[in-house]
Amino acid sequence: MQKDSGPLVPLHWIGFGYAALVASGGIIGYAKAGSVPSLVAGLFFGGLAGLGAYQLSQDPRNIWVFLAASGTLAGIMGMRFYHSGKFMPAGLIAGASLLMVAKLVLGKPHQ
Repeated sequence: MQKDSGPLVPLHWIGFGYAALVASGGIIGYAKAGSVPSLVAGLFFGGLAGLGAYQLSQDPRNIWVFLAASGTLAGIMGMRFYHSGKFMPAGLIAGASLLMVAKLVLGKPHQ
């Protein structure tokens, strides 16, 4: 009898952390300012990033959902940061999103 050695590819913990950051940002935006669009966008993009992180955990070459979520957020929040100059929350999410895009595009997939 063989023992199960666990998953072939480790979980994409950085991706799941990023998804949690995005979703919690939407929840905090709703709690502080009562912003329903912030809540909806945070939960939508956080869920999309979570799905992308799960897909990366299954197949490291399947980057497209995660790349779409983080790339879109990098653009939207980057423009908000550029126009407002406020680091929280636009600059933080734009920076984290840019780092995730760079990691996906420049990093090599696990073998």
